[in-house]
Amino acid sequence: MQVTLPDGSVKPFDDGRSARDVAASIGEGLAKAAIGARVDGELYDVNRPLPGDCELAIVTAPRLDKKGRSKWRDEQHEKDALYLLRHSCAHVMAEAIQRLWPDTLLAYGPPLDNGFYYDLKLDTPISSDDFEKIETEMKKIVEEQRRFTRYDLPADEGMAKLKEEGNKYKIDNAQRALEGGAETLSWYVTGDLEPGQPSHWEDLCMGPHVPSTGAIAALKVMSVASSHWHGDVNADRFQRVYGTAFFSPADLDDYLEKQEQARQRDHRVIGPKLGLFAIDEKVGQGLILWKPNGAIVRQELQNFISLHLERQGYKQVFTPHIGKLDLYKTSGHYPYYQDSQFPPLIDQDQIKLLASEGCSCGELSNRMNDGDIEGYMLKPMNCPHHIRIFASDKHSYRDLPIRLAEFGTVYRWEQSGELGGMTRVRGFTQDDAHLFVTEDQLDAEVGGCLELVKIVFATLGMDDYRVRVGLRDPDSDKYVGEAAQWDKAEAACMKAAESLGVPFSAEPGEAAFYGPKIDFVVKDVIGREWQLGTVQVDYQLPQRFDLSYVGADNAEHRPVMIHRAPFGSMERFIGVLIEHFNGAFPLWLSPEQARVLPISDKFVGYAEKVRDKLKDAGLRVTLDAGNDRLNAKIKVAQEAKVPYMLVVGGKDEAAGTVSVRHRSEGDRGAQPLERFVEEVTAERDERRLG
Repeated sequence: MQVTLPDGSVKPFDDGRSARDVAASIGEGLAKAAIGARVDGELYDVNRPLPGDCELAIVTAPRLDKKGRSKWRDEQHEKDALYLLRHSCAHVMAEAIQRLWPDTLLAYGPPLDNGFYYDLKLDTPISSDDFEKIETEMKKIVEEQRRFTRYDLPADEGMAKLKEEGNKYKIDNAQRALEGGAETLSWYVTGDLEPGQPSHWEDLCMGPHVPSTGAIAALKVMSVASSHWHGDVNADRFQRVYGTAFFSPADLDDYLEKQEQARQRDHRVIGPKLGLFAIDEKVGQGLILWKPNGAIVRQELQNFISLHLERQGYKQVFTPHIGKLDLYKTSGHYPYYQDSQFPPLIDQDQIKLLASEGCSCGELSNRMNDGDIEGYMLKPMNCPHHIRIFASDKHSYRDLPIRLAEFGTVYRWEQSGELGGMTRVRGFTQDDAHLFVTEDQLDAEVGGCLELVKIVFATLGMDDYRVRVGLRDPDSDKYVGEAAQWDKAEAACMKAAESLGVPFSAEPGEAAFYGPKIDFVVKDVIGREWQLGTVQVDYQLPQRFDLSYVGADNAEHRPVMIHRAPFGSMERFIGVLIEHFNGAFPLWLSPEQARVLPISDKFVGYAEKVRDKLKDAGLRVTLDAGNDRLNAKIKVAQEAKVPYMLVVGGKDEAAGTVSVRHRSEGDRGAQPLERFVEEVTAERDERRLG
């Protein structure tokens, strides 16, 4: 077989050789460091036989710097190595739990971006009090440095084995794997290959894993939560135990420190405390109630982006919250994303009539999918509505580009276990826009969209970001349209990403079903990454809706669509901002920009004049005329994250000054009221960070 290495060189090897054999042919040190491989884009065990001619990159354990922290070649190296490590540690945790609670039934245990979890069926509740003893058992397994070994069985033999063992969850997992195209079933053994031996433990698993448990240098059980089989609240309930693992204790310490910072910055705590938003069970999970302070932040952001939309020639539109089911069938959102959408709304008279005719729920669903029954949907996307606005008029090439913008609310049926404050919700508003352009205008218009995203990030001090270009997977049937059109759209996205001058990666398989996309992944002040703004190039929806414009040749031509949302979801974006700023928004975004604090009742009259002066300048200001001592008033204002506290007393009244206190800098001393107003309005109008 011919193995192509990352440097482009090609080496011949006997069939059946593994990635470790390839590494050994390059050098003993590489073979020793190897923990896995990426083979034709797929992660492999380092000892698994290669499939034949392939492209191969060796995945190694990281080197450590002088402080014991991992050093990575690149982002892909880190991602691959941690995936292998954490997938392996999930097995170690599952074995440890079964040692402690032998009646545990295992369901599913995948790695995550920040760790791993395992879903367990166990009648005994696991609590945080049990974490230490679980970790103790896990460390014993790690210290034993037991090997991970894969074996495969033919489908019928594997299913017979599982049925004999009697774990219905593993049987279901296996059936799904076979339905998905797997020809065999695979297990991973930890330790002795002989069943029944004390050091033998195995789990049905597709892999891959690190060579042995000894690769796990640092681990921790993080939390436990409830979950349900396949996310269905009506299905079996599990305990989901979360953990994490790293290649060095220093990496784990850094992670735990960031987790503590994240806990202190949690928008789900800070937001309600500052009166920004509420989530009410009587309204519904994943549905945000914007309180007055939060509405101010949201409106300021909308006003800010609207100025730039007007400058770039966008037109504001409004569309309804629902649309006919056929609209989303034409666009492809239904049924492509059927599982993540709210159920269709059907006329009750139709339901009663069909029920009286003996129509079952399954038949009703089939007839609805076939178009026999008219229905409506809570809109999952704004784009079909904007398309119909474009289609409502005839257009000439002279009219293009047409840029339609809307702060449009959309609805997605997220599973209850996936909801999280403002960052994962069921109803959210996008700063959405759709541009209808000619092919000749495409590059310039994509550039204009990227300019908006850059302006947003620069204004908010979010300068540390990378770009991810989602491309189609040529082997997948998920994507619609002609390859030539995809090539043009992907070329436009790649060219635009290169123009930004920031790190970017091309990721096949991550495109939307109708076109490639440019996603912006922002790193916040404590190093966490968030996917925020997006720009997408789309040749397909104009075709599906038969859109056209009249060209210079007086013939009909198809426009190209650009989808773009610099903020993305307003809910998610503001949730991220709350944590990024720890609730202390820049002045222009702060719900309350100044608070006047008279040192006693005698100076309330002057305090009112100060307040009114600031209000006249358009500032959001309040007056604390309560009977509390000044220090208590300052403490309350600090906790409310108010940027400026203006202390006023007799000297201030006599001199026409205010004693300025800043929430982070402390006492700035007295200054003339007029000068303070001038300086603070300039800070607001220039949208300074602080």
